[in-house]
Amino acid sequence: MALTAAGRTSLVDSVVEQLRAQLAEGEWAVGDRLPTEHELAQQLGVGRNTVREAVRVLVHAGLLESRQGNGTFVRSTADPTAVLHGVRHAGASDVLELRIALEAEAARLAADRRDTHDLLRLRAALTGLREEGDRDADADLAFHLAVVGATHNAAFVEVYRFFSAQVHEVLVEALGDHAMPPVDIDAHEALVTAIEAGDPDAAERQARELLRVPMETVAALTEQHR
Repeated sequence: MALTAAGRTSLVDSVVEQLRAQLAEGEWAVGDRLPTEHELAQQLGVGRNTVREAVRVLVHAGLLESRQGNGTFVRSTADPTAVLHGVRHAGASDVLELRIALEAEAARLAADRRDTHDLLRLRAALTGLREEGDRDADADLAFHLAVVGATHNAAFVEVYRFFSAQVHEVLVEALGDHAMPPVDIDAHEALVTAIEAGDPDAAERQARELLRVPMETVAALTEQHR
């Protein structure tokens, strides 16, 4: 099925939408290699730079994968845009409940499966959290990604990466950084200790404790604004 030539306005956006549609309609299956930039540019009637930028957008969205020297391949035909839209428009309490569910199970799995490399990474992330300050979002995210990485579950890691940035955006937009309590470093330390000890129950308990105060804060602020 040939692609329809793109118009002259918003060329990159137009190409992105057409490629999204082709993926959703099954033009290419997961694992298929896309036509070359030159071929796509000819089919769409646009320049190769436009195609290149559109492909980058879809790589970032997780639909395509660029392999150096091999071309661009289909990673997923399921467009995450609708999911992202739903998360962005969810309430802060809903988003935190989702985060608690993910991180509690990740902590359990990490306690069961962690290896020496994981423990070193966790300790390094904890040190970074202490050094960067208790309100540094990047340091906190690095810590939680280290916990999720210790599950050795590729699907879990992908899902957590997918949602984590959206979760932060929702909380900041809904409450503002000033409204959230500072990160509890000692609670993070306790979680690492439980994972090191290989205690899934304690790890889950500490993961939930990490988010208890933020959840209570959100509930109190929500109540105030009713």
